Amino acid sequence: MTATTSPSLDAKAATPLAAEIARVFGTPAVVIDLDKVEANIARLQATCDAAGVANRPHIKTHKSPELARLQIEAGARGITCQKLGEAEVMADGGIDDILISYNILGEEKLGRLGALQRRVRMIVAADNPVTISGLPRAAEIAGRDLEVVVECDTGRKRAGVETPGEAVELAKMIAASPGLTFAGFLMYPPEDGWERTQIFLDTAKAGLADAGLEAGIVSTGGSPNLPNIGKLKGSTEHRSGTSIFNDRMQMAAGVASLEDCALTVYATVVSRAGADRGILDSGSKTLTSDTGGLEGHGLILEYPSARIAQFAEEHGFLDLSGSNERPVVGEIVRVVPNHVCVVVNMVDRLVTVRGDRLIGELPVAARGKLT
Repeated sequence: MTATTSPSLDAKAATPLAAEIARVFGTPAVVIDLDKVEANIARLQATCDAAGVANRPHIKTHKSPELARLQIEAGARGITCQKLGEAEVMADGGIDDILISYNILGEEKLGRLGALQRRVRMIVAADNPVTISGLPRAAEIAGRDLEVVVECDTGRKRAGVETPGEAVELAKMIAASPGLTFAGFLMYPPEDGWERTQIFLDTAKAGLADAGLEAGIVSTGGSPNLPNIGKLKGSTEHRSGTSIFNDRMQMAAGVASLEDCALTVYATVVSRAGADRGILDSGSKTLTSDTGGLEGHGLILEYPSARIAQFAEEHGFLDLSGSNERPVVGEIVRVVPNHVCVVVNMVDRLVTVRGDRLIGELPVAARGKLT
């Protein structure tokens, strides 16, 4: 059968490349187009530059020191990591300005943080007194002060203090702790919550002034917030992760187009046991069960009306009832994932291409670094 084309990509043009990738690497293969990656890096940097804020990209999406270095070379101030293990991999890869946007607790982690602080500039986030009370140990191990930002919640209801008063009290605790320096605030405003975030920040900064403190860093975050970069008066930097690759969630949020999606999963149709159904060799261990609130588990570029309706671990269940054109057994298709960050963490390597040319592979060096 003849495959239909996706809305803006020529499916037939990918066929020779798909065959080569399958021959060299097998499927499923997680593939990134370096031309698109570089364009996405440049676009984010230009957005930050135009808004007058520094770019501190989050590496939780790509988990690659090589890609982090590309971001730094394009103008990023430093990087953001979620976990210590990621930061250790990035420091080993030559990155020397790292923010960990996560509470760090426990003697084992504090020892590792201190060792990192000896080597590179580290900034860590905290949203409670228990976390702050442990951080002087890391500074003691490092032999130099550790910068700490207070994480603030302005409506996302994840981590972070909920009132400006709490933020100021934690800032005072940090400033009074041996070996710690209060560095500022870390925020991840809801896409529709920037006005209340401004009120929160202004109130907190007034409280800081009364205490003789200043917020040198005001860090905002989120790829869905790209249109809002710079809207918060007083912000100094932005953290964006997914924008390096993009995915269906970013498309749904209106901050990326299909042409901006740099990562696709090449998958093989391994079964067509019924007229309206089929099986991909990519299940929950490849595309993940995180739907991101979207229908189905990915966009099949060659068959956009088909649905990846459900998963087993190694089976992607195709619902072809809405597609006039249907794949055959052995056909290779390309899938844009719903949530690309989780997909990257499923694999040891990313296959690299430029357009229709196979380049090689890139290790996912920080894969599985959960502690």
